[in-house]
Amino acid sequence: MLMLIKGGRVIDPGNIDGIMDILIDNGKIVEIKPQIAAEGSSGLQTGASETERGKVSVDRIIDAGGKIVTPGLIDMHVHLREPGYEYKETIATGCKSAACGGFTAVCCMPNTNPVNDNRHVTEYILKRALEVDTVRVYPVAAISRGLQGKELCEYGDLKEAGAVALSDDGNPVMDSQLMRRALEYAKGFGLPVISHCEDRDLAGGGVMNEGEIATRMGLAGIPNAAESVMVIRDIALCELTQSPLHIAHVSTAESVRAIRDAKNRGVLVTAETAPHYFTLTDEAVEDYNTNAKMNPPLRSRRDREAVRQGLADGTIDVIATDHAPHAPIEKEIEFDLAANGIIGLETSLPLSLKLVDDGVLALTDLIAKMSNNPARILGLESGLQVGYSADITIIDPERSYRIEADSFQSLGRNTPFEGWDVKGRAVLTMVGGKVVFHDEHFV
Repeated sequence: MLMLIKGGRVIDPGNIDGIMDILIDNGKIVEIKPQIAAEGSSGLQTGASETERGKVSVDRIIDAGGKIVTPGLIDMHVHLREPGYEYKETIATGCKSAACGGFTAVCCMPNTNPVNDNRHVTEYILKRALEVDTVRVYPVAAISRGLQGKELCEYGDLKEAGAVALSDDGNPVMDSQLMRRALEYAKGFGLPVISHCEDRDLAGGGVMNEGEIATRMGLAGIPNAAESVMVIRDIALCELTQSPLHIAHVSTAESVRAIRDAKNRGVLVTAETAPHYFTLTDEAVEDYNTNAKMNPPLRSRRDREAVRQGLADGTIDVIATDHAPHAPIEKEIEFDLAANGIIGLETSLPLSLKLVDDGVLALTDLIAKMSNNPARILGLESGLQVGYSADITIIDPERSYRIEADSFQSLGRNTPFEGWDVKGRAVLTMVGGKVVFHDEHFV
């Protein structure tokens, strides 16, 4: 089947930026040119694949005029909840949510039930993802058995089964010796370690950012140092072992500074943040809004500006969602008892595009942080190049709309962005040449 994406602004950071046509055959990109003469249908009908009068006869033409065509977006930090917590999300609903948000691939964290700490769970996740047949799913396996931080998993087995990285996710590895051994062991299998940096002793029983608002609300606070102390420790271990380290959901100014200094020394550290950390502050928690409760917590305005600066100067490599769906019973309760986390797959793109409007990032840099950079860190293929799989996202940067959680594909509704007016939306998501999502107003 031949498909032609025509007339869009094609951006593959460091490779292409211009008005181009993309010809796709059998799921792969076969040609990228300023203009490809073609005949065919703009609908879903099929036709013959042959060349007549110098024009390619295609099965489908997608008019991308006025749109941005990018490598498929990759979210390297999501919670699909399956197996074990299907009442919050399933692989099927999570993948549909990802496709709707413009993501062609997601990396799912291991805090399932049972935990993804062995090849059987990894294989189950991949089997379910194949059955769902929407976006690509890359399992992130556990660093330690049961996420307990006491005994390392069998990394060779996990890599062979299909794991692309290792993380204990919301459970920090408090034992520094175990973390050192994890980095050394993972290096031998080419698996990056993704660290949730939190000193639980410093965090104590905190439920939001330590500061004036927490004091006024009578809530226990979590100091910035609870994150930054562990960031500094893990950077030291990364430097010691010379093993790649990726720091998840950076939220504090001190963490940004430590990562920047480490990169300047040539340490093999990369980092991500999430849209809520460069968009919101702890002010969003006022009125005990549990949809703004997360870990690490929303921080101060100073921290938000530091995170934005870290994105701008390249200290922070990746924008990931930390998509964390919960059932209403886990959020619509007392703030102290409510679960941490928000959903993000269907709000990430417009919130991130605001960075471009605000002059924080160039559009090419934003696309790199949401596609090429996560692929590079994880060793995945990404890009708009001849011979590559046609994993493509088409974005309408001018589409304005209101965020309404009830319209989401995710089972989760726990978002602090309900009712926000935003601009910029994925209008088509393609995986291996197959359209897995399209906006009804686009095609």
